[in-house]
Amino acid sequence: MNEQLSIFWFRRDLRLDDNAGLHYALQGKYPILPIFIFDSEILDTLPKNDARVNFIHDTLQKIREQLLKKYGGGMALYFGNSLDIFNKITSLHRVKAVYTNHDYEPYARLRDKAIKKYLSDHGIEFNTYKDQVIFEKDEVVKKDGDPYLVYTPYMKKWKSRFHVDRDTKNYPCPAHFGNLAKIKNLPILTLHDIGFKPTPIKVPDFDTSPTLIQKYKTTRDYPSNENGTSRVGPHLRFGTVSVRKMVKMASLEKNETFMNELIWREFFMQILWHFPNTVHRAFKPQYDRIAWRNNENDFEKWKKGKTGYTLVDAGMRQLNTTGYMHNRVRMLAASFLCKHLLIDWRWGEAYFAEKLLDYEMSSNVGNWQWAAGSGVDAAPYFRIFNPMTQAEKFDMDKTYVKKWVPDYDGNTYPPKMVDHKEARERCMKVYMEALR
Repeated sequence: MNEQLSIFWFRRDLRLDDNAGLHYALQGKYPILPIFIFDSEILDTLPKNDARVNFIHDTLQKIREQLLKKYGGGMALYFGNSLDIFNKITSLHRVKAVYTNHDYEPYARLRDKAIKKYLSDHGIEFNTYKDQVIFEKDEVVKKDGDPYLVYTPYMKKWKSRFHVDRDTKNYPCPAHFGNLAKIKNLPILTLHDIGFKPTPIKVPDFDTSPTLIQKYKTTRDYPSNENGTSRVGPHLRFGTVSVRKMVKMASLEKNETFMNELIWREFFMQILWHFPNTVHRAFKPQYDRIAWRNNENDFEKWKKGKTGYTLVDAGMRQLNTTGYMHNRVRMLAASFLCKHLLIDWRWGEAYFAEKLLDYEMSSNVGNWQWAAGSGVDAAPYFRIFNPMTQAEKFDMDKTYVKKWVPDYDGNTYPPKMVDHKEARERCMKVYMEALR
């Protein structure tokens, strides 16, 4: 009969070092079989040329090859419903324990609850660990135990709790890879096997050099500066880099701006943990009374970058071409959709979720609700960004616009689809009617 073994389940932690769950799995009693499941419940909702699936698949191939060549152990790749896959695995192997890292999104929590019950019913341990954040769940809350709903006090409490040596300690793994299970003919999957195809859009490498970190505060607001942001978002999202490494770097460089951005990510994660209904409902319920226009033709123009407002259009075209949009332009594009066009923030959130390489549910939902005015720590509903003054301030010489909207001053460029002043007045009226 097959030897007894434990499973390490890769998910949002696609790296072989400083991986908490993998670290503890490798030091367990039984040999470890690493696995990854291409979850059909998730993949069935994605376009079949999704660049993120390409990135995950490519990353897994590199991990698998490294495990085979350097350590003589492999990785098993599966496609299907997670519960069905575990049923299959436990029928083939004498599994004693499953190790993985926490996932905080609503679907993942329901999935893990079902997996835990299945494993428990079969006498199998299910061990999960904190890995993708410094502080999680209830670790940074008010004195009465309630979650923070405003970023600044959360950030201050986060920093008061943070100790760099304790909270960014490394979870070494390679020294223990001798404990990998040596199993031949493990299942391997191509992109075609999971119903996907290659795409030219690639996840870029990230830059967290001391030079960028030091200049981050002064360069991050200008979309024409392609080297002004780190592009670390997708790598934190899929765990190809450890958040502990990023936070330690920001701490050692004493860069508060970069550190604060990492804390924003954790702020939105704990909001989603405490309020999972905010994925589909306004945090402030009265905002669900807004009479959105939801004009589908207007939405298509916004998606294609044909609004007649150059900075908005540049951002949308950059997104559609590269899977990335500069953060300041994201804020403007989101505000324009909700406030100028009166289109439900959920429409925009879903489009960004489909297109962004660095899509993170908690941050995406949190920032879209911020733009709409309906979330925690939200922008007041009467804050309506002027796309023209934003362009003048942050793209003065039109470097960004010229790159992404080369037709901006030609006959083919569309006229402004709404007048800013009229759109602002219409928005104020509709919002006030809903909120009174």
